[in-house]
Amino acid sequence: MSGTSLADQDLAQLANWLMYSAIAVYLLAFVAACAEWAFGGSTKVVRVSAAASSAQQTPVAPSRGRTRSVAVGGATGSSTQVLASPAATSPEEHRTPAGDGPGAAGDSPRADLVGRIAVSLTVLALLLHFGSVLARGLAVSRPPWGNMYEFSTAFALMASVAYVGLLAARKPVRWLGVPVLFSVLLTLGLAVSVLYVDSAQLVPALHSYWLWIHVSAAIISGGVFHTAAVVSVLYLFRDRWEREVAAGRGDGRTAELWRRLPSARTLDKLAYRLTGLVFPLWTFAVIAGAVWAEAAWGRYWGWDPKETWAFITWVAYAAYLHARATAGWKGRRAAVLGLVAFATFVFNYYGVNILITGLHSYGGLPTR
Repeated sequence: MSGTSLADQDLAQLANWLMYSAIAVYLLAFVAACAEWAFGGSTKVVRVSAAASSAQQTPVAPSRGRTRSVAVGGATGSSTQVLASPAATSPEEHRTPAGDGPGAAGDSPRADLVGRIAVSLTVLALLLHFGSVLARGLAVSRPPWGNMYEFSTAFALMASVAYVGLLAARKPVRWLGVPVLFSVLLTLGLAVSVLYVDSAQLVPALHSYWLWIHVSAAIISGGVFHTAAVVSVLYLFRDRWEREVAAGRGDGRTAELWRRLPSARTLDKLAYRLTGLVFPLWTFAVIAGAVWAEAAWGRYWGWDPKETWAFITWVAYAAYLHARATAGWKGRRAAVLGLVAFATFVFNYYGVNILITGLHSYGGLPTR
């Protein structure tokens, strides 16, 4: 065995150890993030503040636009106006936009400390994760996303980067920690247990600088699309809770969780902005794939299953953005459309590679 081959094997082994270490630290970060939510909802201060906030956000209006008041005078001659007939307020008048919640930690200092620990562990896991992806690429001197295992680890890396990037930009999004870390752990667990293959050279069709350009653009797009999808799911839960509060029923077992999230309006806006931010990059990824196809197979477009579903994904996200910009689609309809678009992205990766045979079949399941 040559020295170069030995060095490659050492790097490949290092990549594996770094990946398992990253998964372990991600798991600790996930537990800490869950603990932040648990501790943040267990204090009396949080419950009292929730009741006060609910009282402040409930308007009391007189019936038929007429105000009846009672003056309560004091020794100093001051008086307080008390509005009468609160029961006459219509349901529509109660439907005022709720404000943003206090976050995962609520008002608990202990939960806030645990949340900071979760973020620190997430950053450490991210560094280990990045080191694994880098070592995997150096082991074979090529981009580390040439098969399903490598694409999955790179995709999970970008999902973590998107979350940590929002935190680094001083966005109060620590409430994203639990769902993002859960999906990252799920993706990496599937990668190491089902999709893993030893590091090796690629098939001839992938020996191109377009591998750097096309696939990296798709990976970055997928990471941001994933974050937008998580936000859309949380929006649906928060919006449902706000509707129940407006109807006087928002006091179920999970009410404390949804109360600490940002308002439905804020979540809806964040999902839209994330999608709009990365959609041009996804457009570039589709175009770059067509250019690479012409260089590799002599045609720009052949309706291969991978090409077809990439185009379907592009159309779905374009429809989402178009509906938001022109038709005024906001809220639940827009969230569902965004989730459908992300589902096409996921199927384009897992479903097409595993279930459908085409020119991209070299990215499928490993042979045992």
